[in-house]
Amino acid sequence: MFKEKEEKKKSNAKIFMGIFVFLIVFLAIIFFKIFYPKLNTYLENKTKENIELKYTATNNTKNDGIYITDVSEVVENVMPSIVAITSKTLISSGRFGPAFFGEEQYSEGAGSGIIISKSEEALMILTNNHVVEGANELSVQFINEKSFDAKIVGTSERKDIAVISVSLKDLDSETLSEIKIATLGDSNTLKVGNGIIAIGNALGYGQSVTTGVVSALNREVTIDNYTNKMIQLDAAINGGNSGGALLNSQGEVVGINSAKYSSTAMDSSASIEGMGFAIPVSDVSDLITTLMNGEHDEGVTLGVEGYIISDNNSHYYNMPSGFYVSKITSGRGADQSELEIGNIITKIEGNEVTSLSDIQVVLNKLNKGDKVNLTIDYISGREYKEKDITVTLS
Repeated sequence: MFKEKEEKKKSNAKIFMGIFVFLIVFLAIIFFKIFYPKLNTYLENKTKENIELKYTATNNTKNDGIYITDVSEVVENVMPSIVAITSKTLISSGRFGPAFFGEEQYSEGAGSGIIISKSEEALMILTNNHVVEGANELSVQFINEKSFDAKIVGTSERKDIAVISVSLKDLDSETLSEIKIATLGDSNTLKVGNGIIAIGNALGYGQSVTTGVVSALNREVTIDNYTNKMIQLDAAINGGNSGGALLNSQGEVVGINSAKYSSTAMDSSASIEGMGFAIPVSDVSDLITTLMNGEHDEGVTLGVEGYIISDNNSHYYNMPSGFYVSKITSGRGADQSELEIGNIITKIEGNEVTSLSDIQVVLNKLNKGDKVNLTIDYISGREYKEKDITVTLS
């Protein structure tokens, strides 16, 4: 009897154990099927880095730069010193050209200018050489829209600047009271990104204003075979703007607007926008003074005469190729240097000399008083030796 009870207890225990195991397995299945994925997702979200966009609190940001947005005050102050220039160039006398009955035909051009000085007799106005080159007649329109005849005082083709004048005797009291002389700034202090203002007689419609920034400095730009370093800007420059003022944020003239790169309908290259160029005023300040005083710009020279020895002649005469110096002008730059008659200039500023234009292209970029580096070959015994020398241009 007792034995049967023990066996019954063991049997019941097995049943309870089986039920317990079943429940554990069942609950485990429910957990892994339903709760575990949610828990896993929750844990992943808790441990995963949260990537967000970062926003700048612009209202709390300090602005250290100078932004040219409203230029009205600067323009109002400078506009009286800017003029519009109209040129007339004779293109046909009418005798054998397209005109009939002896009528003369003129081509009319538009440009801009800057009043830079006043002598006892006239106002001096700075502009581009290409604005007045070849003109038979010139007229200048001032801020009060009154126009007066002008004449050329001096020009520089290599630097593309010119000074013209308007006689003070021709100007009425109203015009004299409204015009101003511009203040010249230092273009050497310009930095890429500086805000600038351009004023000029765009397309001959009258004075207009554009703004932008300095895109680049010391850009080498070639116009009419002359290469000069210019300021590149993104302010709109159009026909008629030539000779106008490029201003800094203080209203000082830092450049003379001169050229624009653009594409045409016949050009297969990509469209070019926002590439205007201006002559740095500090680069030509001495030359401007020279032109205002009626002196001619002869450019700069080494002060030598000679001829080119070509590669063929070099082999024939057993001499180095380059520029053979046959004469040195007294009192000029070369006369004060180590250069001697019989020397052969083989390089100028590191560039090979194979023609006279190789020398002239370098000189066109420089001014009186600048130094130029020459590589020369000189006779030593029965052979040529090479050395580098420096010549101060005159």
